[in-house]
Amino acid sequence: MNTAFDDADYPAYTMGRAAEMIGVTPAFLRSLGTAGLIEPQRSLGGHRRYSRHQLQLAGRVRQLLDEGMPLTAACRIVTLEDRLAAAHRHILDLGGTLTPDDDANVPTQTHPDIATPSYYRTPAP
Repeated sequence: MNTAFDDADYPAYTMGRAAEMIGVTPAFLRSLGTAGLIEPQRSLGGHRRYSRHQLQLAGRVRQLLDEGMPLTAACRIVTLEDRLAAAHRHILDLGGTLTPDDDANVPTQTHPDIATPSYYRTPAP
């Protein structure tokens, strides 16, 4: 039996509980709303409610901030990672396949011409 709580986008968590679950302050969650990363649903009383998906995004931002990334950069990275994951799910839903080269956790190899420094010779006098 599927319930609303099985849905990763169901706004099941209050701000206090959400902050506690991922180890941040409520102010941090509000700052992510201001930054445009997550927009919590509102209860009938106007209280913010967060989904598991939103908490995963917030947790990833926290991780990047702990590594020294600025908030705007961390939000942009998390947004792009989330879009890539959604695109991969869509490809699989359409019956496509993903190759090992599609794994976003593996860095793309740099082209050898770019990785090898080449210096310009000074012109002959």
